[in-house]
Amino acid sequence: MLKIENLTGGYSRLPVLKDVSFSVKSGEVLGLIGLNGAGKSTTINEIIGLLTPFQGTISIDGMTLEQNQSAYRKKIGFIPETPVLYDELTLKEHFETMAMAYDIETSAALKRVQPYLELFRLDDKLDWFPAYFSKGMKQKVMIICAFLVDPELFIFDEPFLGLDPLAIADLSDLLADEKAKGKSILMSTHVLDSAEKMCDRFVILHKGEVRASGSLSELRRQFGDETASLNAIYMALTKEV
Repeated sequence: MLKIENLTGGYSRLPVLKDVSFSVKSGEVLGLIGLNGAGKSTTINEIIGLLTPFQGTISIDGMTLEQNQSAYRKKIGFIPETPVLYDELTLKEHFETMAMAYDIETSAALKRVQPYLELFRLDDKLDWFPAYFSKGMKQKVMIICAFLVDPELFIFDEPFLGLDPLAIADLSDLLADEKAKGKSILMSTHVLDSAEKMCDRFVILHKGEVRASGSLSELRRQFGDETASLNAIYMALTKEV
């Protein structure tokens, strides 16, 4: 599980996050939501190690980045909002590079990704270069790379952007499968209708602080409306005070 305790952090000693605490349990999908600039991407960058916290601790299964960088990073499968691919590498070479980075035998890695290639209709494009991929295809490649490493924690930053409706449904099914296996899933998204259906709990960030957290039923009780949608709660809680 992911555990964040009293996290304060940001850029150039300027705090963006202020005493943020939450956890993602095994077998749970947690939605991280908030307005642009609320601190969602900063939180993710702190978790994956691109930023160093000013204060607080971040651990996965009780392990921090400082204790063992390699083992910590192997626990994470990260899908960024904007796909990052190497123009000079074919699709197959991307998978081979990921396998080397995570100490996975190449043939085992290619066998592991085959079902995902077929699911996302990329199995006939192993020799293609990224220049020939649409944005949606590039996003699918990033998703497959995350599943290749078989992590304990999946982190999705706006995973539905660029995906067609069929791919969104396929990804939703994959996340349900990983959840059933006991994997932890942290999802940052503005697609609240999908988040409402997929997530077990939510953390609403506003101005770098946790404004509210809990299941949809718990948020409804906090909001004072037992029938309110996640979108209605989100809009009310992130209004300027």
